[in-house]
Amino acid sequence: MDAIDYSLLTASLVTFFVVIDPIGVAPIFASLTEGSNAAHKRRMAIKSVLIATAVLLGFAFGGEWLLGALHVSLDAFRAAGGVLLFMLALDMIFETRSKRREERADALNDADSTMPGTHEDISVFPMAIPMLAGPGAIASIMLFMSEAAGSPVGQVLVFAGMAANLVVCLVLFLAAGTLMRLIGDTLAAMITRILGVILAALAAQFIFDGIAGALL
Repeated sequence: MDAIDYSLLTASLVTFFVVIDPIGVAPIFASLTEGSNAAHKRRMAIKSVLIATAVLLGFAFGGEWLLGALHVSLDAFRAAGGVLLFMLALDMIFETRSKRREERADALNDADSTMPGTHEDISVFPMAIPMLAGPGAIASIMLFMSEAAGSPVGQVLVFAGMAANLVVCLVLFLAAGTLMRLIGDTLAAMITRILGVILAALAAQFIFDGIAGALL
């Protein structure tokens, strides 16, 4: 029994590291919060991780029931998440987010960047959902909970693997802003566009996977 529990811990650690990809999402977080003050970035980092944790815990205990009650397949969830990510990628590539931020700041008639209304709240979408608690992470937590077969020890070890990766995400999010400032505005803008293209490709892959899973 102990060997099975420890294998669950190892499997959850590796699987969540792959599906969440803390190293890959940290630069995206930095790009999305570019121009925000340190307090806003810290708040977004903490909120996104907490919300993602709540979502994953919710699906761990009630995911199968919820999707079944709504007659929604995980493939449909994956395709919908891909569409939303693609829309965000277009914003990153064409910098429409920056234009909206400036328009909102002008509407508030306040040049103080510490005002919370001048910055977008990206904690729920896209950081918590679907970047952290995306279809892959949701499917993984549901699978591991099934493998734990109601064992409290097994569930705790699965949650430990999930939590370790989310803590890594939080640490990287808090440090990402400093790194982006060091590289300069021009390079940061270039990275934002490159990440937007990569994000668009990831979104397309989500959509393709969802369609393929629904048809097969």
